[in-house]
Amino acid sequence: MEDHSNILVTGGAGMIGSNLVRRLVSQGHTVKVIDNLWRGSLENLRNEGDAFVIDIEKDFYKHDLRVVGSFEHLFDEIDYVFHLADVVAGIGFVFSHEQKIFRDNILINSNTINSVSNRQIKGFIYVGTACSYPESMQNSFTAQLLHEDDVYPAQPESAYGWSKLMGEYETSLLGEESNTPISILRLHNVYGSPCDYDPLTGQVIPSLIRKAINYPEEEFIVWGTGEQSRAFLHVDDVVDGLLLAVEKGLGQGVIQLGPDFSTPIRKIAEIVVQVSGKKIDPKFDASKPEGDKSRAADFSRARAILDWEPKIKLIEGIERVYRWIEHDLEERSREKFPTNNS
Repeated sequence: MEDHSNILVTGGAGMIGSNLVRRLVSQGHTVKVIDNLWRGSLENLRNEGDAFVIDIEKDFYKHDLRVVGSFEHLFDEIDYVFHLADVVAGIGFVFSHEQKIFRDNILINSNTINSVSNRQIKGFIYVGTACSYPESMQNSFTAQLLHEDDVYPAQPESAYGWSKLMGEYETSLLGEESNTPISILRLHNVYGSPCDYDPLTGQVIPSLIRKAINYPEEEFIVWGTGEQSRAFLHVDDVVDGLLLAVEKGLGQGVIQLGPDFSTPIRKIAEIVVQVSGKKIDPKFDASKPEGDKSRAADFSRARAILDWEPKIKLIEGIERVYRWIEHDLEERSREKFPTNNS
């Protein structure tokens, strides 16, 4: 990627997006962000103190990518687009809002891709998900190493997986018909900070951390049996992959990012309890949804093409997120109950 490129990041106020924006700015690029702030937050784009990492007045745009005609002009004079925006949340939300998630993501992806197709840009990076792999390949507690071409014949378990797979397909059409250089990164379960740990929309690692911090006022309940497992990937490793995709992945097809092992949610709960330093006996609620039983990534293409592999160990990553959520809860508490020093 050339020095001082003009870059647009959709979903740039979310967990992955804000970390990517921070890294791009540190490299000297000019970055614009589109985000509707449903799960993202302007606070995610703030540096220590009051300053923001980008010029919020000039380079942040609160737009709804589902609405045609509201944002196309923002793609003018852009060199690279990182398309991260989508609708997703914790497993409870995903499986109780499937029609909405499918429709919203189809609109978000199609409108964004159409806006790119009308312009000459140097690279379009689409972020997909391992949820697009067939349910039949993830229905055993013994994790199967998934390859990029395993996604077809298509049989995702969720509407979210289907919607993101359709985004991959339309991105491929963009590359074929407009000669736009594209890269598709298919991500496994990303965690990190800043993150959403809300009881309704938070995903598994931040949700378990919130419960541990609030324990015993909040019960430490793990959804499902705890035997279900995922290939967890720290956001710093994802940002590394996104930057490498621009340098080495354009025109190279789909590349998945994730570790080649799967960690049971029961083990995640144990690590969170260990980090908390509290005496907590996890309770498991098998009546709650737990999704696919297991999955892991054969990341040989990422290694060969991008020279990428995950670096952040799970214990280190969970410790980082724990400290961030702990600090964020303290800050929120101070804002809600300010100290009166008068």
